[in-house]
Amino acid sequence: MNWNNYKNHVLLIVLGLITLTACGQQRKTENVFLITLDGLRWQELFSGADSSLNSDEDYVENTNELKELFWADDAEERRRKLMPFFWSKIATEGQLYGNRWNNSKVNCTNNMWFSYPGYNEILTGFSDDVRITSNDKIPNPNQTILEFVNGHEEFRGKVAAFGSWDVFPFIINEERSKVPVNAGFEKSTDNLLTEKEIFLNRLQDDVPSPWGSVRLDAFTHHYANEYLRKNNPKLLYIAYGETDDFAHDGAYDHYLKSARRTDEFIKELWQYVQSTPQYKDKTTFIITTDHGRGTEPKEAWKHHGNKIHNAGEVWIAVLGPDSSPKGENLPGQYYQNQVAKTVAWLLNLDYDVDKAGKVLETATQ
Repeated sequence: MNWNNYKNHVLLIVLGLITLTACGQQRKTENVFLITLDGLRWQELFSGADSSLNSDEDYVENTNELKELFWADDAEERRRKLMPFFWSKIATEGQLYGNRWNNSKVNCTNNMWFSYPGYNEILTGFSDDVRITSNDKIPNPNQTILEFVNGHEEFRGKVAAFGSWDVFPFIINEERSKVPVNAGFEKSTDNLLTEKEIFLNRLQDDVPSPWGSVRLDAFTHHYANEYLRKNNPKLLYIAYGETDDFAHDGAYDHYLKSARRTDEFIKELWQYVQSTPQYKDKTTFIITTDHGRGTEPKEAWKHHGNKIHNAGEVWIAVLGPDSSPKGENLPGQYYQNQVAKTVAWLLNLDYDVDKAGKVLETATQ
């Protein structure tokens, strides 16, 4: 073998090893849990309870109780009190995008800044400000990442969605996509109901929700949890909704308590994943929100939409075997529309939609 052939041979070996390494990295994640918290502000996630609201009797029933639960003079301590799993686990082993005080920015690309357009953007990878202009129960004309993944043979029947808001069957276009969606006040109709599912079906009738279109998140969580244990989905979407509705009600105490409960729900899911051979060290959680909320004037925290300043500011969290532990040290500009392609990449699928946002590269290395 002459010198040039030898060099080419070595180069081919090196390139092959690099390719194998890259492929190995891509295949660490075999399952993705996509989780959303409706309308949770980045301000609370990254600094905890807001001092201007935490003690305001217009928004809090018992200010002393809320201070005891969530207040500390130090912002990092406050956020740990509010979202302990995020700050003990995700911040140390995963990634948190959207702390604008650290020059990490995540924005919606849709110009609506409310729920249906936000969920469409998360789930499809692009905004549709022409056709998705309301929260009406209109079947989504766009294909979501859930439908795309479910269309692949190896994932068919292994994709499911659970949501507290009763519009999700339309956002996901359950009829066309064939993705099972349990949302709003729907009961479990899964085959061979467990005792817990039978109980949840009864209990949901007996425990009224404060809202006409959104059930309490505990039902969404436990329905999803039972489905997970029975069916072992490879792509599971869970959409918690209480934070947004409590905010619209002006109940800051319940908004914070709901965020804290959801943090515990996510912790419970992660602990199950890490205790189950099919999922352990093979599963990535992507957690985000559909829109932000206002800050000025103070009462703007209750609202969102494009008339509310900065309500298009959001956040993303990632925890999984393909995402290095960068914590919140992620300066740069990121977008809500990057979630869908990132889900596909993690599942080793090419979501070949030109208008979709690019893969969130820092979450895949």
